[in-house]
Amino acid sequence: MNETPTADTPTADAPANGALTRRTVLVATGATAATLAVGAVASRTKDTTDTTDTTPVAAAAVCTLTREMTEGPYYLDGQYVRSDITEGKTGFPLKLTLTVVDDDTCATISNALVEIWHCDALGEYSGYVGNNGHDEPDSGTFLRGGVLTDSKGVAAITTVYPGWYIGRCVHIHVKVHVNVTLTPDGSFTGGTELHTGQLFFDEKITAKVGALSPYSANTVRRTTLAQDGIYDDGGAASGLLTLTALGSSPSAGYSGTLTLGVER
Repeated sequence: MNETPTADTPTADAPANGALTRRTVLVATGATAATLAVGAVASRTKDTTDTTDTTPVAAAAVCTLTREMTEGPYYLDGQYVRSDITEGKTGFPLKLTLTVVDDDTCATISNALVEIWHCDALGEYSGYVGNNGHDEPDSGTFLRGGVLTDSKGVAAITTVYPGWYIGRCVHIHVKVHVNVTLTPDGSFTGGTELHTGQLFFDEKITAKVGALSPYSANTVRRTTLAQDGIYDDGGAASGLLTLTALGSSPSAGYSGTLTLGVER
């Protein structure tokens, strides 16, 4: 059952019991990701839809563990499996490259569904438009969806740089599932959820983006990383993306990379 959205407060994304669930999740980014490795990996029997690639990520193991984070109030089941989730939404391009690995072995995991969802430039989530004070069409599906990781454990998703809503810094929600069944309508069912977390953005880059249209039309005061009640200043260990500009202006967009290790 989905969590019922609460009023626009700084704790709108907090779990009902006030405590964050913890799971050992390996996260690496940038140069750290390039140093991950696998030792000897015991052979395992796997479902055909859940394949672990025993190829080492790199030569020397440097693994950073972090907690998973709250799902928040805006999750919707049964979203589309697709590599582009923009649905024509205005905003600066964001090209995400998220790599999923086994936290015990650092081996990449193929055929894992990486699902994301986030608000648009005005801080509105599809299915809940109006909660951030802006009136716009609501498809119920924009800026939601995910893809299966490839043979190297990589999920590539195209979206737009998120906006913000009251009480939260700019972020993207993410889930990792295995053994899902793809459905004829382009969605998925079943499977096992291995990780729920959030992706965060460099504050200096967000400030530049937020000063430009269409983000500057967001009438809600922006919460910074330092002010956020969920982000714990843990850098990549807490989901901070490595962002690379795609051009000379923020409007050209960014690429964002992160390696997520999940507990099997």
